[in-house]
Amino acid sequence: MDTIFNDKRSILSVTELTRSIKSILTNNFFDIWVRGEVSNYKTATSGHKYFSLKDENSLLRAVLFKGYQSNIKFELEDGLKVIVHGNLDLFEKRGEYQIIVDYIEPEGKGALQLAFEQLKEKLKKEGLFDTEHKKPIPAFPETIGVITSATGAALRDILNVTRRRYNNIHIIIYPTLVQGEEAAKSIVDAIKKANERKEVDVIILGRGGGSIEDLWPFNEEIVARAIYESDIPIISAVGHEIDFTISDFVADLRAPTPSAAAELVVRNKEELIKWLRDRYNRLIILMDGIIEAKREKFSYYSFEKLSREFEGIINQKALELDDLSKDLHMLMESLINAKRSRFDTLIAKLNALSPLETLTRGFAIVEKLPDGKPIFSVNQIFISDNVKTILKDGYFISSIKEIIKGKSKTKTNSGDLTS
Repeated sequence: MDTIFNDKRSILSVTELTRSIKSILTNNFFDIWVRGEVSNYKTATSGHKYFSLKDENSLLRAVLFKGYQSNIKFELEDGLKVIVHGNLDLFEKRGEYQIIVDYIEPEGKGALQLAFEQLKEKLKKEGLFDTEHKKPIPAFPETIGVITSATGAALRDILNVTRRRYNNIHIIIYPTLVQGEEAAKSIVDAIKKANERKEVDVIILGRGGGSIEDLWPFNEEIVARAIYESDIPIISAVGHEIDFTISDFVADLRAPTPSAAAELVVRNKEELIKWLRDRYNRLIILMDGIIEAKREKFSYYSFEKLSREFEGIINQKALELDDLSKDLHMLMESLINAKRSRFDTLIAKLNALSPLETLTRGFAIVEKLPDGKPIFSVNQIFISDNVKTILKDGYFISSIKEIIKGKSKTKTNSGDLTS
């Protein structure tokens, strides 16, 4: 035990040991390629991507810093089998080693092909390929916009076809890059410029054939969204007939080649003239047939026949008018009888309430003269007053000789009949 704990032993701190291991790793495991399956993938707020590479028995932590991501076209996802390139490093604070990745490619499939499939699936789910979003291509455009390289074969092919088919068509060229890292932004700018100016009826977007790398700008997401957001219909004509790009799926119409795009959008002048002449002749024949039919129909209706028909119509309307008049008369008579019955009922009610009606039952009305005010009490009259007594069949005038108050005893004096 004494030999183990003697003063000559070499003792390292954790940091020293960790740095020694780091030195061994970084000096012996650089410029290495590793194959594995992506797991625990996530992107930090800093933009760095962290994940693990694993196989059946082991796991290796990995980091793809933001500065190395520009050349990675596809999206990492859990379960994706990849081959990565980089250098081993050791994160001293946690004592963990990891590989610093500077390049990734999918195993068994090209990176660009994988990126193409991923973006295609993403945009398809968002509805950018749906038919209902496709704008119709105008049948007779007056002005065509062409977005392509000003020096490329695609532009020459488009111009040759349009001049041959219809030399009077107007063409506006929006020169753009169609290859390289700056091409996607250049294409987007050209699409926006055409929409801002509103000077063309349709746009042909295209370039000649090439490898998937050459055609890649037309697979970029920013180009696809610019096509989708364009108010002007766009025909995608990228590469050869066997080539397909994301632009083809988003565009309102796909043409297999730039020349085919020109043929689709520009009618052949001779064919158009022939088509118009054919339609003109068919219209003349149709109009002649309509005129002849109207002439026969008019001749069928002679003056006598029309007179008889009009007389029949007038007689029919006269009968209908008589029926309506009779119905109206009956309705008015019914209304008048109803109103008369109502009137008689009201008159009877008024007569029943009339004071004159009480005279027929032996009552009389007494008025004081000369003012004619009704007398309701003996307090209203005095001796020698003249009064008027109204009966059912006339009246008479009396002079008061005596006034007796009270109901228990009645005394009657005959008055002087004056009239």
